[in-house]
Amino acid sequence: MSLTIETELKDIFIKIDNRLDRMEQGINELKLGQSEIKGDIKALDERLSGKIANLETKVDGLATRVSSQEFLSRTIVGGLVLIILGGAAKMFWNFPVSP
Repeated sequence: MSLTIETELKDIFIKIDNRLDRMEQGINELKLGQSEIKGDIKALDERLSGKIANLETKVDGLATRVSSQEFLSRTIVGGLVLIILGGAAKMFWNFPVSP
């Protein structure tokens, strides 16, 4: 006993064509999604590069502030050391005072 299946080639080709159409639509949707992602990445890159430039200017400003504060601190510490040394010299050694 043999089983015979009769279908028309036209029906098979229509099914294959429909499947290919759905696959093509899926590929097109993937391409559109990919282009949207690329656009989002470019937009993020532009925003981040602007923020990085802003941070660089802020860091440069902080560096100048810190350097001026370091200079001021060194000056104050130097002055305090001189005052302490002068006070110690006056305390331990009697300098002749002219009448």
